[in-house]
Amino acid sequence: MRTLTVQLPESLRKRVEALAQQEGYAVSQFLASAASEKLAVVLSMDSMDYLRREATAGQREDFDKYLAAVPDASPSEADRLD
Repeated sequence: MRTLTVQLPESLRKRVEALAQQEGYAVSQFLASAASEKLAVVLSMDSMDYLRREATAGQREDFDKYLAAVPDASPSEADRLD
Protein backbone atom coordinates (compact mmCIF):
# COMPACT_ATOMS: atom_id res chain seq x y z
CA MET A 1 0.00 0.00 0.00
CA ARG A 2 0.99 3.60 -0.40
CA THR A 3 0.51 6.57 1.88
CA LEU A 4 -1.74 9.42 0.79
CA THR A 5 -1.87 12.70 2.67
CA VAL A 6 -5.30 14.32 2.57
CA GLN A 7 -6.27 17.73 3.88
CA LEU A 8 -9.78 17.86 5.31
CA PRO A 9 -11.75 20.67 6.90
CA GLU A 10 -11.62 20.32 10.68
CA SER A 11 -15.35 19.62 10.96
CA LEU A 12 -15.14 16.80 8.41
CA ARG A 13 -12.05 15.31 10.07
CA LYS A 14 -13.83 15.22 13.44
CA ARG A 15 -16.90 13.56 11.96
CA VAL A 16 -14.80 10.99 10.09
CA GLU A 17 -12.84 10.16 13.23
CA ALA A 18 -16.02 9.86 15.31
CA LEU A 19 -17.79 7.67 12.78
CA ALA A 20 -14.73 5.48 12.24
CA GLN A 21 -14.44 4.95 15.98
CA GLN A 22 -18.16 4.25 16.27
CA GLU A 23 -17.90 1.63 13.51
CA GLY A 24 -14.74 0.14 15.02
CA TYR A 25 -12.42 1.13 12.18
CA ALA A 26 -9.14 2.95 12.02
CA VAL A 27 -9.55 6.25 10.17
CA SER A 28 -7.44 4.93 7.29
CA GLN A 29 -9.64 1.83 7.01
CA PHE A 30 -12.77 3.95 7.12
CA LEU A 31 -11.53 6.28 4.38
CA ALA A 32 -10.35 3.37 2.22
CA SER A 33 -13.77 1.76 2.57
CA ALA A 34 -15.54 5.04 1.74
CA ALA A 35 -13.36 5.53 -1.34
CA SER A 36 -14.05 1.95 -2.46
CA GLU A 37 -17.80 2.43 -2.08
CA LYS A 38 -17.69 5.67 -4.07
CA LEU A 39 -15.61 4.02 -6.78
CA ALA A 40 -18.10 1.14 -7.01
CA VAL A 41 -20.94 3.62 -7.55
CA VAL A 42 -19.03 5.51 -10.23
CA LEU A 43 -18.03 2.31 -12.02
CA SER A 44 -21.62 1.09 -11.83
CA MET A 45 -22.80 4.32 -13.43
CA ASP A 46 -20.16 3.92 -16.15
CA SER A 47 -21.45 0.38 -16.73
CA MET A 48 -25.03 1.64 -17.00
CA ASP A 49 -23.96 4.27 -19.53
CA TYR A 50 -22.17 1.56 -21.51
CA LEU A 51 -25.26 -0.67 -21.47
CA ARG A 52 -27.47 2.24 -22.55
CA ARG A 53 -25.15 2.99 -25.47
CA GLU A 54 -25.11 -0.67 -26.46
CA ALA A 55 -28.90 -0.89 -26.21
CA THR A 56 -29.28 2.21 -28.36
CA ALA A 57 -26.95 0.76 -30.98
CA GLY A 58 -28.73 -2.61 -30.98
CA GLN A 59 -31.34 -3.78 -33.45
CA ARG A 60 -34.71 -5.01 -32.20
CA GLU A 61 -34.75 -7.68 -34.93
CA ASP A 62 -31.46 -9.14 -33.65
CA PHE A 63 -32.80 -9.23 -30.09
CA ASP A 64 -35.99 -10.98 -31.22
CA LYS A 65 -33.97 -13.50 -33.25
CA TYR A 66 -31.76 -14.45 -30.30
CA LEU A 67 -34.67 -14.51 -27.87
CA ALA A 68 -36.58 -16.84 -30.21
CA ALA A 69 -33.63 -19.26 -30.09
CA VAL A 70 -33.96 -19.67 -26.31
CA PRO A 71 -35.81 -22.91 -25.48
CA ASP A 72 -39.25 -22.49 -23.95
CA ALA A 73 -38.60 -24.60 -20.85
CA SER A 74 -39.40 -24.27 -17.18
CA PRO A 75 -36.46 -23.53 -14.87
CA SER A 76 -35.00 -26.35 -12.83
CA GLU A 77 -35.98 -26.60 -9.16
CA ALA A 78 -32.69 -24.99 -8.12
CA ASP A 79 -33.35 -21.97 -10.35
CA ARG A 80 -36.95 -21.27 -9.32
CA LEU A 81 -37.62 -18.03 -7.47
CA ASP A 82 -40.89 -19.01 -5.81
